[in-house]
Amino acid sequence: MSMIEQAFHFDSLVWDWIIAVYLFLAGVSAGAVMIAVYLKRNVIEGDVSKNGIIRATAIIAPLGIILGLLILVFHLTKPWEFWKIMIYFNPTSVMSMGVILFQVYMVVLFAWLAGIFIEDIQRVFGGLLSKIPGANTALKLTKRFDKGLEVSLAILAFILAAYTGFLLSALKTYPLLNNPVLPILFLFSSLSSGAAACLLIGILGFKEPVKSPSVSWIHRFERPVVLFELFVLFAFFSGLYFGGGQKEAAVMAAIGGGFWSNWFWIGVIGLGMLLPLGMNTFSAGETRHKKHYVAVVTSLSLLGVLMLRTFILYAGQMTTV
Repeated sequence: MSMIEQAFHFDSLVWDWIIAVYLFLAGVSAGAVMIAVYLKRNVIEGDVSKNGIIRATAIIAPLGIILGLLILVFHLTKPWEFWKIMIYFNPTSVMSMGVILFQVYMVVLFAWLAGIFIEDIQRVFGGLLSKIPGANTALKLTKRFDKGLEVSLAILAFILAAYTGFLLSALKTYPLLNNPVLPILFLFSSLSSGAAACLLIGILGFKEPVKSPSVSWIHRFERPVVLFELFVLFAFFSGLYFGGGQKEAAVMAAIGGGFWSNWFWIGVIGLGMLLPLGMNTFSAGETRHKKHYVAVVTSLSLLGVLMLRTFILYAGQMTTV
């Protein structure tokens, strides 16, 4: 068996790369929502529904969570019985609590988006809505209670971003995963990937001006988020290393050499964090405002977050208690 095959197939492996993609998509959705809510409340002036970042979030947030859930459903055994976990809740199960969170999050998300894009919805689906009893009334209520919806949505998105870390930290037999810092790390990586996705789709897909207030705010927001993410990574591994025993063994197996060590140092830290951070720090202002530059930097950031979640998942399962 080659080094790569050994890295992706070992006896203690329970969750594979499909789960990493699921965690990534859920994180992107939550991060984009937190950023969009802040922009709507504090930065964007005028018609919010015309803003490219908000329009990007309207695609990224629902698509991310729906695709993530579909991946999870069909990856698990007996996918056609998944509906049972959506009805029969188990308060002691992290997975069951996550399903409740996803359901509430999606309802509030769609209600919030409906309030923002109410005029577009009425223009396109006006005839259909008039035939459904109570549809127009419900739509108007989303606009009326939009402030309460967005506060609730921001809280749910925050919990969702951290939950992706709690889900892994519940695996008590894996010392690298059973770490209280993991939810914090996943929270900041969600914000990083959400910002990158909003810029990528908002600028390239919805033609948001690269010098608009919302884009400028995200650019200012990205740097401290990445720097804090690096600090949390340092705290994550330091705590494990000085914990001794299997915790120290888990750290050395993950970043002390081998396939996953190279994946981490070259892919996650180098390509995914330091390179975008350096490009944003040292590139000329005019260069940073070019669309192809935005595409490259945001793609590197998204790749880095996906590689981080894949690394945590696989490297975390290599060492058991």
